[in-house]
Amino acid sequence: MPSCISVEKKKLKNPPLSLHYLGDRVLRQPAKRIAKVDDELRQLIREMLQTMYSKDGIGLAAPQVAVNKQLIVIDCEPDNAANPPLVLINPTIKQVSRDIVVAQEGCLSIPNVYIDVKRPEVVEVAYKDENGRPRTLKAGDLLGRCIQHEMDHLNGVLFVDRVENSLTLNQELSKNGFSYQAVKPVA
Repeated sequence: MPSCISVEKKKLKNPPLSLHYLGDRVLRQPAKRIAKVDDELRQLIREMLQTMYSKDGIGLAAPQVAVNKQLIVIDCEPDNAANPPLVLINPTIKQVSRDIVVAQEGCLSIPNVYIDVKRPEVVEVAYKDENGRPRTLKAGDLLGRCIQHEMDHLNGVLFVDRVENSLTLNQELSKNGFSYQAVKPVA
């Protein structure tokens, strides 16, 4: 069954949802599991995708638009109309690789800040799709990193919490008008 979510990959002047930024409490609350997949949820998915494309993002988690639900949308190829976006409902990480890679990350909730973050190279995730069907996916490279980054949002964790170089982080945040006080380092 093809995806029932169709959204044109284009920028809207007025995206349907508002992004929340580093320092906002809504980004720090653990998201709640979604009990049922219905048309109302699919409409939220469409609006999240429209907002993500409008802001030049490749991933967006519901808490970033002040929706306290375990919902993620991802599209690592926003310029490729033939590539459908990925929708993850109630995702859980089943396995991560032992290999750790360092790569630069950014976030729609912390605009213009790009810093290296260490993450497992490959992740296996179980989730429900937009039709409520259980799925599993093994992903590496950009998609694997994006899934881990967005899943962190569902637990109230931002990528800056994982940055090891606090000096660089402090400089980048203050240069872009964010407070280092808003960072909550993860062990």
